[in-house]
Amino acid sequence: MKTVIITGGNGNLGSAVTQLFLERGYQVVVTVSSEKGKSGFAPHPNLYIYVVDLTQEKETAAFVEKAIEQYQVIDAALLLVGGFLMGNLDATSTEDLQKQISLNFETAYHVARPLFKHLMKNKQGNIVFIGSRPALNPLQGKELTAYALSKSLLFTFAEQLNEAAKGVNVRVSVVVPSTLDTPLNRQSMPAVNPDQWVKPSEIAETLEFLVSDKSISYRETVIKMYKNA
Repeated sequence: MKTVIITGGNGNLGSAVTQLFLERGYQVVVTVSSEKGKSGFAPHPNLYIYVVDLTQEKETAAFVEKAIEQYQVIDAALLLVGGFLMGNLDATSTEDLQKQISLNFETAYHVARPLFKHLMKNKQGNIVFIGSRPALNPLQGKELTAYALSKSLLFTFAEQLNEAAKGVNVRVSVVVPSTLDTPLNRQSMPAVNPDQWVKPSEIAETLEFLVSDKSISYRETVIKMYKNA
C-alpha cells in the first residue's frame, strides 16, 4: 500500500483527490490548517489527518519528519494548498506579493524540501504541484500579478528537483488546470458554460496516474489540463 501526503485535503480539489486515493487503496496523510478542518472528512481506516501551518518552515518540517517516522516510507506528496488574488501591477503591493508567495510557493516548498531527501534516499517517489495557466501565459497573468508570479516559482523549482533526481526514479510534476469547476467559480462566472472547465475529479485521476506505477516511464514536468476553457 502506497502512502501519500495530500496538503489542503479539505478544499474543493483536495476533497476529490483524497476521496479518489482512498478508493484506490492508498494510505492518505492529509494536512488541514485548523482543527475545524478535520470535520469535513468521513472516518476511514486509511485516512490520517494532521493540523499543520504549512507557511511555517519548522512546523512543516517536523510534520514531514513525523510522517516518515510513523509510516516508514512516503511514496508521494500532492501539494494542493494555494490562494488566489486579483490585481495588476498598479494594484499589487509588495505585501500582496509576499502573501501569495507564502500561500502558493512556500507551502509547497516547506513540504517538498525535506520530503525530497527522503524520496532520493529511497530512489523512488513523486511530488506533484498545482500550477496555474496565468503563470505560463503572460497575457492572462498581467491582471493577476502576485498570483501569477508566485505560481511561476513552482515550475522552476520542479525543474531544479528533476535535474537533481536525474538517474533516480524520483519525479516532480506540475499539473496546470485551466478553470476548476467549483461552486464558487460557477457563482462568480454564471455566463460561462462550466462544461468547458476541468472537474476536480478529472484532476484527481491525473494525480493518481502520476503517482501510480502506470506512469513509471513518464518524465514530463508540466501537465496542462485546459479542457475547452
